[in-house]
Amino acid sequence: MRKGFTLLELIVVIIILGILATLGFTQYTRVVEKGRTAEAKTILGTIRSAQEAYKLENGVYTGTIGNLSVEVPTTCATTHHFSYNTTDTVVTATRCTAGGKTPQGSSAYTITLTYSTSAWGGTAGYY
Repeated sequence: MRKGFTLLELIVVIIILGILATLGFTQYTRVVEKGRTAEAKTILGTIRSAQEAYKLENGVYTGTIGNLSVEVPTTCATTHHFSYNTTDTVVTATRCTAGGKTPQGSSAYTITLTYSTSAWGGTAGYY
């Protein structure tokens, strides 16, 4: 009797490894995107804190990030995966899609934070 594997056994093993690799890559991209979302939430929290400080000094929230003492990108930058915008009551992080930063497995999405209620919102289920 010969020792070794048949061609059929090798093909089955290769197919199983391919399926496991596909599932692993899908989960990996989700984890990476959630990490980027966590970064955006941290920056949104920083903007919220700066808005609260601005309100204590001036009595109202500002509608411009430039009036705050934080530096965040208002357009898609090479160093960040989100651009940030604020109104008098809500700050929004919009996922950049230009420059090779397209989210894998989904399209662009937003994360919002309402100052007065500290309520998170957004699209695509990443908030």
